[in-house]
Amino acid sequence: MIDYYSGDVPRVNHALKVLGFASAIAGLEELDCRKLEIVEIAAILHDIGIVNAERKYHSTSGKYQEIEGPPVARDMLKKHHLPEETVERICYLIGHHHSYTKIDGDDFQVLVEADFLVNVYENQMNQSAIRSIREKYFETENGTAILNDLYPEL
Repeated sequence: MIDYYSGDVPRVNHALKVLGFASAIAGLEELDCRKLEIVEIAAILHDIGIVNAERKYHSTSGKYQEIEGPPVARDMLKKHHLPEETVERICYLIGHHHSYTKIDGDDFQVLVEADFLVNVYENQMNQSAIRSIREKYFETENGTAILNDLYPEL
């Protein structure tokens, strides 16, 4: 991922921060080892489609990231000899991580919450926006607790 982003420090930092929150939430939620692996890999690669989205569509829109991300991720993951069902789940998460109505498991939920935790800070969202995100998208006890601890004024 670092090599792929080639000098784009903000994108590398974003991915690593999402990984950190995803690992923390997944651990606190006691996800099993398989789901933890899926969440961590998906967290690192969740925005990997952004480079091709910019190239092809001149946009960083989530819908274009979802289109472009899975093929890039699948290609990157080939050399790691992961089970096909693991690769498919990772690619599903990458290909839907902006489609919140498609959340279909605790691994997906953790990824979404971790990404929001980072985006809230990076985008300097106001209290009203953070409250709305918490109400609409946060479901895990521990992801919600982290959000509440980071923004106690809510």
